[in-house]
Amino acid sequence: MIGDISKAEYIYIACGYTDMRMNIDGLAAYVMQVFGLNPVSNTVFFFCGRRCDRIKALYWEGDGFVLMYKRLEGGRFQWPRSTEEAKRLTWQQLRWLLEGLSIEQKTALKPSEKRLVV
Repeated sequence: MIGDISKAEYIYIACGYTDMRMNIDGLAAYVMQVFGLNPVSNTVFFFCGRRCDRIKALYWEGDGFVLMYKRLEGGRFQWPRSTEEAKRLTWQQLRWLLEGLSIEQKTALKPSEKRLVV
């Protein structure tokens, strides 16, 4: 199915600003050159422009790239702007981000590291 990112093993976002004029080849080259990651892996990469109301997603489906684009009609994404790096997200963090929330929710329950010993 075209654009089914639910099969992606990893999710990365490009923190900072991305030139939203870039096409598939430009974004794939950016992933390789700037982040040192493989764009043809089972990974979906998200990019956001300066205005924070548009995002692009780049995903390799095995036989070619899919480029997805979303523009908000109202509101902005709370995109991390602190560094020029790729940040790995969980599916929950991606959902928060796409809903206009921060990827770091203070009140969210964190997974426990402790194991029950019987």
